[in-house]
Amino acid sequence: MSLKDSKIEKKLDTPLTSRLLVICVDRDNDVGDKAGVLTPVVGRNPCIEAAQKLALQDPEDADANSIFYAIKTYEDLLSKGYQAEVIVVAGVSDRGVQADEKIIREVKTAIAAFAANGAVIVSDGEDDESVIPIIQNVVPIVSVQRCVMKVSRSVEYSYAVFGKYLKMIVYDSKYSKFFLGLPGILLLIGGIGTISGYTQEIFAVLVSIVGVAFLIRAFDVDRAWANWAKPTPAGLIRVFTVVTGAIISLASMLSGFSAIHANILDPQILGSGIPNIFADRVTFGEFMAGALPFLWVGLGAIFAGILISNWLKGSLRQITDVLRMIVLVSLYPTVYQFTNILTKDEGSFSLIPPFLAGLVITLISATFLFRKYRKKKGGEVLSE
Repeated sequence: MSLKDSKIEKKLDTPLTSRLLVICVDRDNDVGDKAGVLTPVVGRNPCIEAAQKLALQDPEDADANSIFYAIKTYEDLLSKGYQAEVIVVAGVSDRGVQADEKIIREVKTAIAAFAANGAVIVSDGEDDESVIPIIQNVVPIVSVQRCVMKVSRSVEYSYAVFGKYLKMIVYDSKYSKFFLGLPGILLLIGGIGTISGYTQEIFAVLVSIVGVAFLIRAFDVDRAWANWAKPTPAGLIRVFTVVTGAIISLASMLSGFSAIHANILDPQILGSGIPNIFADRVTFGEFMAGALPFLWVGLGAIFAGILISNWLKGSLRQITDVLRMIVLVSLYPTVYQFTNILTKDEGSFSLIPPFLAGLVITLISATFLFRKYRKKKGGEVLSE
């Protein structure tokens, strides 16, 4: 080997930094607030004493383990031939700018006593490591060591996430209504039922409340009603048409029973109970024929209200609303013909002409409306 090669190899083996300062960062000053230790703490034995005091005051504090980790790092560097020193620096409890300024002052004080040409940062988390760019302006950082207690980080994150969602459930009205309001109502009714002695009846009420609450939340009924009931022209029209349509649809039941009033007088049918009225084909057909007009008018009122509301808002969903109205109208002849089959004993094949006519009308309307929509939106697909 030539003399030049040996010099290059020797140069590569020589460390770039020979005097390293091991810095344990405690940005929120737990070592000062809990253990009463003044920082900076310089030297192995003073650091051990500071870590012991902090561990005795708060055994669960991770900063004590970070200090011990820094001492171990310091001893490892000494065993590898480095000149090293270990220090503990701390900020303030509120963190922020004051904490960073205090840490920089303490690092400069330590460097004035021990002229280091490199630093090793030891911390227990991302908060302490946020001062790394600041320390980098004072002394070059050659390594960052993170002290993580076994399973502590996963547990810490789990508690943090759990606490965050628990706070949302308690203080956020969007979640507290369901997660606190519903159990509160159930507990209140359950307590009243226990005191009054109507346990069985109260249990049925509780089950019904839970079922209604789950259905409302599952189908976003509360949000839909909140959007519909807004004091705007579109919202008021929706509320009016929905209420009116629901009333007309309920009236269809009365109309249906009125259409079969002659059959109800039949003792054979009346004596078997109202549910068995619909077991008779003719009677059921007459009920449907009487209820069908009012039911279709009620549904049409609801759909028309949605259409007008979206038209006032300028929403392109009015196109699907128009298609919904067309489908409702196209279905009427088929359903009406079905009632004729039940009451007049017509053949089932009589359903085919109104079904095909309604299908053709629906397909043509859908093709025309969606082509018109794509021209307005540049070919995007409409989504409900």
